[in-house]
Amino acid sequence: MTATAQTPATTASAAWSLWALLLGVGLLMLGNGLQSSLLGVRAAEEAFGNTVTGLVMSAYFVGFLAGSTLTPRKLRDVGHIRVFAALASLTSVAILIHVLFIDPWVWAAMRLITGFAYAGLYVVTESWLNGHTGNHLRGRLLAFYMVISYLGMGGGQLLLNLADPNGVILFLVVSILVSLALVPILLSYTPQPDASQPEAMSLKRLYRLSPLGTLGCLLTGIANGSVFGMGAVFATGSGLPVDQVAAFMGAFILGGALLQWPLGKLSDKTDRQVVIMVVAGLATALALLGLLVDGAGPLTLLGVLLGGTTLTLYSLFLACANDVLTPSQTVAASSSLVLALGIGAILGPLSTGVLMDWLGPEGFLWVLALTHAAIVAFGGYCLVRHPAAAPEKQGHYVAVPSGTATLGATWVEEAVSEPTQLELALDPEPAAEVEPAKA
Repeated sequence: MTATAQTPATTASAAWSLWALLLGVGLLMLGNGLQSSLLGVRAAEEAFGNTVTGLVMSAYFVGFLAGSTLTPRKLRDVGHIRVFAALASLTSVAILIHVLFIDPWVWAAMRLITGFAYAGLYVVTESWLNGHTGNHLRGRLLAFYMVISYLGMGGGQLLLNLADPNGVILFLVVSILVSLALVPILLSYTPQPDASQPEAMSLKRLYRLSPLGTLGCLLTGIANGSVFGMGAVFATGSGLPVDQVAAFMGAFILGGALLQWPLGKLSDKTDRQVVIMVVAGLATALALLGLLVDGAGPLTLLGVLLGGTTLTLYSLFLACANDVLTPSQTVAASSSLVLALGIGAILGPLSTGVLMDWLGPEGFLWVLALTHAAIVAFGGYCLVRHPAAAPEKQGHYVAVPSGTATLGATWVEEAVSEPTQLELALDPEPAAEVEPAKA
């Protein structure tokens, strides 16, 4: 059952009223951060090979793609709390099956299930946050949420030092953390958002409205998929021991958490497209510089700098897209942007695994360099062909800039008949519905 609460007046009051959700997200991300590095290190120890490991890790993003398209329908049927609980339980079970069956095919299947669950958890959480606050606080509340997410994932990397990755203890720790994430949600009153029927938005239509926001999400999905799928494999292949692998991945995510807010605020005050190009250009340069770096200390510092540029771009692309959307378009557009991210994230570990087999660990850095160079090139094209709105007309830099609740549980009447975002992406709308293209 949904509940409508009074709109909070400050970021602190909004965060406090959703403390159970935010605490649950922090625990989920601790588990996710530990899980991603643990599986990469264990796959290397089991001699899966870089290409096979890349395939296994890519399965997560195949599931992610499915979860982003199917979760909204289930939200309408049973509501946010039940979907959150079901998906978290599924994740808790999947990680345990990894340690029961040390087999690439089983791992790929479990990674697919985990990706499905986490995509759904992101949709639930972000729609919950969007529906709980007004436009004047939404950007800051979602920035707070993303910082919690990054810090949770970074802390999860450090948990890799608790026990031997070749044993079962770390797998159990992941399961415990994910299971604990359910407790505050289920034992506290947290008002669920209410929502109205959103306007449909296919990927094709979204690209016409915001070319840079849409293609940028796909490209940054490649980079993010490479980082979270193959970052630990790169660090292991570079000769780092387990504790330094954890430090490298933790530093990568810490960099993203530290620069998330300042870069977003900068993009609010100036041309967002220019900020995106500068950040992507820095990421390209840092990835190429990494080819000359050796040793645990320099690689960890590189991780902080690369994380601060690579992991902050998704928020900027979300804001870039939402700058040109109306309130009725933001829900479907958010799902389509997650879809674009998921498509890119499938390609990331696959391409990285192949290049690492061909070039060695440096293949990881080449993927990051080429991906961000492509963002710079396309950003330059959009800067000329699709100039951005004036800074004072831009929305908040994190996700939905306006509107009411997002993926609420009151869409019951359309639950059976409405097409999924994947179907909409394959079935373009008439050109007459499309607004003038902007970045």
